[in-house]
Amino acid sequence: MAGPSTTSDEILRCARSLLIEGGYNGFSYADIAKVVGIRNASIHHHFPSKSDLVRTLIARYREEAEAGIAHLERQFPNSADQLRAYVSYWQACIADASAPFCVCALLASQIPVLPEDVILEVRTHFRRLSAWLTSVLERGARQGDLRLTGTAKAEAEAFMASVHGAMLSARAYGDPKIFGVITHPLLERLATQH
Repeated sequence: MAGPSTTSDEILRCARSLLIEGGYNGFSYADIAKVVGIRNASIHHHFPSKSDLVRTLIARYREEAEAGIAHLERQFPNSADQLRAYVSYWQACIADASAPFCVCALLASQIPVLPEDVILEVRTHFRRLSAWLTSVLERGARQGDLRLTGTAKAEAEAFMASVHGAMLSARAYGDPKIFGVITHPLLERLATQH
């Protein structure tokens, strides 16, 4: 059970929302102060710089992602079902606008303008997600649940790029259904028929 929300939690929640809406350079501490109802100095007390804030936000985002992945693995022993559940999670988040875009995918598109410490955090997220997808694909191929056309690592990178690209397309078209139009054939291609 989560404890009461702290000021730093409120700052991070607000920053995440603003980041998803407008990117790294699309918000300032003044924007956060206005939404949260605190002074800029209070934000600087918790997060001395914007890169500190965004690094902390990404670290927390990774923790949430890793907890979600662990939950998927406990709930779905079958590799194909794990991939379906992962895609379904994002499809639901995009449809209800609760998390319409992966924070790290958004930031990856902005790497040329990001501080180096934020870039390292984003790359860590991608490496961990890729490692998990690779392990799911390897296990699924061994167990006969998934059909790979290349190495598990190459398939994992393609899967990750397709999911992130589907998020981008759904956003570009302003149509959450586009996400499923792109990802469902991907899942069908990978899943073997029993």
